[in-house]
Amino acid sequence: MNGRIGESGKEKNELTAKSKLIVLALALGLCSLLLGAQGHDDATASLLLGLAVLLLAAKLAGWAAERIGQPAVLGELLVGIVIGNLDLVGVQFLSYLRAEPGIEMLAGLGVILLLFEVGLESRMADLMSVGLSSILVAVIGVVLPFGLGWGVSALFLPDYGFYAHAFIGATLSATSVGITARVLRDIRRVDTREAKIILGAAVVDDILGLVILAIVTGMIAAAGAGTALSAGSVVWIIAKVALFVAGALALGVFVVPRLFRQAAKAKIQGLLFSLALAICFLLSYAATLIGLAAIVGAFAAGLILEGIPFQEYTQEDERSLEDMLFPLSAFLVPLFFVQMGLKMDLASLFDTEVLAFAAALTAAAVIGKQACGLGVLEHGLNRVAVGIGMIPRGEVGLIFAGVGLTLSLNGERIVTEPVFAAVVVMVMVTTLAAPPLLQWSFVRKPGRGRR
Repeated sequence: MNGRIGESGKEKNELTAKSKLIVLALALGLCSLLLGAQGHDDATASLLLGLAVLLLAAKLAGWAAERIGQPAVLGELLVGIVIGNLDLVGVQFLSYLRAEPGIEMLAGLGVILLLFEVGLESRMADLMSVGLSSILVAVIGVVLPFGLGWGVSALFLPDYGFYAHAFIGATLSATSVGITARVLRDIRRVDTREAKIILGAAVVDDILGLVILAIVTGMIAAAGAGTALSAGSVVWIIAKVALFVAGALALGVFVVPRLFRQAAKAKIQGLLFSLALAICFLLSYAATLIGLAAIVGAFAAGLILEGIPFQEYTQEDERSLEDMLFPLSAFLVPLFFVQMGLKMDLASLFDTEVLAFAAALTAAAVIGKQACGLGVLEHGLNRVAVGIGMIPRGEVGLIFAGVGLTLSLNGERIVTEPVFAAVVVMVMVTTLAAPPLLQWSFVRKPGRGRR
């Protein structure tokens, strides 16, 4: 009897899920047909149509991806690719979304909020106590993929310049440990020593990756301004990054806590949340002023606000910073990933050279991160699992690639559409492959993950 009740409940849940899928699909189709029939003469109307279609599509695709055990970001990316390439099957009325200024602006805010959230989740105490193994894993996982990515780019794209090769190397240095963290939790290995090394290395990896991104984009900006590349200019860029991060952390230690204490005394509803967002946007703006990517400032803002005891300052009827940030990021962050998919030209993948480049990039991405296991100093640990845990590029790889689309030198884009398509393929393959490989790596040597 209990078994039949359980089966009945399971069937009911499956029917409910299918009903949600059908309703969302119908809503998306109806919205597209009704709004698409009205044309796009008015800029606001075009933006409204884009938001209606992309937000519903992102939610539906993210939900479907999670239903089959994949991260939502993968579904959001895939549905963006589909919508952005509908013209290949004769559907033209949504093709304008690939370059819609309003969508690009909102997606840009989405990626800033995403890095702000990453910073909020990265405790400085964890960074200072990750241990030598985590530091070595992170350093290997940044330096080796960077070199391999550069080499693959130089081999397959001989006509591209120094800066393009450097940027592709920087893209391969990224890691999306959020996907790995979820898998570790699902297979109940999050408390193992291997998991702690992976998660500790992720914090260092994020910072090193952003530093490399800042250096490469800084060199491209300097070259665009006519400044010759020299050892001194590279050192100056590194110094700017170090001074910016040090200044942001000093701000977080000496100024921000006092600022929040004073703001809390005003007892104005929502003031603390607005102040947190203002700091995020201000540091993002400050980063751009010195030639760094805005996401570096957003990440730094998250780091300095992580230690603020919001629960002590908020009023009784106010929610936490993370709770108040969630609706905003739930709206804007998926929009960024869908927009990244919109920019991928599927026609590029019909070119065997692009496919070969994508395959070589993927191999370099996997090999470069798998070598991270060599940084584990402790004996008896599962080095294969540590290496696999660093493989997925996910949202971080897309963020780096997205920055590349905005960079140009002497009127030529650093990352062209075929190159971007190859990078997206690499991101998708590493994101899809990592979860089953990580589960296999722990099963293959039972008992090797010590607590």
